[in-house]
Amino acid sequence: MHFVRLAFIASLLLAAPAWSQFTPFVGQPGKDVIWVPTPYALVEKMLDMAKVSSQDYVIDLGSGDGRNVIAAAKRGARALGVEWEKEMVDLSRRYAQEAGVAERARFVQGDMFEADISQASVMALFLLPANLEKLRDKFLALKPGSRIVSNGYQIPGWQPDETEESKGDCGNWCTAYLYHVPTKASGRWRLGDAMLDIEQKINVLDGTLASRGHTTPIAEGRIRGFEVSFTAGGESYVGRVEGDTMRGTRGGAKQPWTATRVPGG
Repeated sequence: MHFVRLAFIASLLLAAPAWSQFTPFVGQPGKDVIWVPTPYALVEKMLDMAKVSSQDYVIDLGSGDGRNVIAAAKRGARALGVEWEKEMVDLSRRYAQEAGVAERARFVQGDMFEADISQASVMALFLLPANLEKLRDKFLALKPGSRIVSNGYQIPGWQPDETEESKGDCGNWCTAYLYHVPTKASGRWRLGDAMLDIEQKINVLDGTLASRGHTTPIAEGRIRGFEVSFTAGGESYVGRVEGDTMRGTRGGAKQPWTATRVPGG
């Protein structure tokens, strides 16, 4: 009788779904990173910073237990998690099902460096600087205006547009960095009777404004998606790049200005 009972219990264990036998642990090794979950308070802060809405497609690389993806789906966004560990993928799918967002939260097993992220409007990430640096060119190839929000670590060589702290229960992981993929502003622009030469290093702008034989360096130059700002000759310029046209206002009186890109410049 005991033997039959033990055999029956064993058969139940063998028939149990794989996820019931898998429990992730902090520090669990993976292919490129160890698993340390983003605190839920910071997950929400990150999505707030990126202004995630139902219009977005959110991707998380190295998605772990799926919390970034599921939280984004709860806001109505379509979301995708790419995760190397199959057990984590299965666990994430279960959590998405339990949260009622399985139709919007999708998880695939795969290499984050080979994943197609071209359709993402938001990247929500918790990766090491070396991982972020390796992925930087793929981030910069996203559509201008796309947002990237990162837990704890900055993207090397790219200045964040915003840095914020979570006020909730976040332990050692309370800081998030937000980036906007910049459009191309580098080159020569005709601004009235002046010539504006811009050198762009990701989202930082340098260059000069030359008018009537006088050349002034531009300072505090930044581009955030399509939004541009800089100072020159004691005046502040803010505007928006729209293809080969840049327009906005300048100075305290907010005088309008328009610049057009010089072909080949």
